Amino acid sequence: MQANAQTAQVDDLTLIALPTAVNCADLFVRFTLGEWRLRNMTAECSAVACALVEAAVESADPKTSRLITLRLRLSGDYLVVELEAARFIMPPTSPDLRTGELQLGGGIKLIWCEMQLPTGVNANAVPLPRREKRRSPAAEALGDEPDVDPELIQRILFGLGGSMGNGQQR
Repeated sequence: MQANAQTAQVDDLTLIALPTAVNCADLFVRFTLGEWRLRNMTAECSAVACALVEAAVESADPKTSRLITLRLRLSGDYLVVELEAARFIMPPTSPDLRTGELQLGGGIKLIWCEMQLPTGVNANAVPLPRREKRRSPAAEALGDEPDVDPELIQRILFGLGGSMGNGQQR
């Protein structure tokens, strides 16, 4: 892994080492790369992530912790797929991928695979996800939000022991 590159974005998912974890990993990769606007890397990243999760599921010991953590990280010029699991055997990967493993505490291994970001893209150039402010279906059913008098809110807060409007607490 690149020691000098800082992580610009990260997202992870904790799964139980069951066969359904592979499908969950695929959905997680698709959603995350969609949010990061890296859809052109979805197929390759999903294949790597699913192979790692499948290997973790196959090598899991039913008598110990079966939790696995799948993590996607943008760092420098790479999209890094990481997996934390106990009793993990690295599956064969593409020779184009830089891979490695690190023994963590408690018998957990961290396995990682780096995938080169598209030409001209680095981790800092990938925009942060933007979410639109949406009201819940229940709030939508109530209609428009009523206008609220700020003085009324101050009196309520004062009565509840909150701010008195001048930065002091009661």
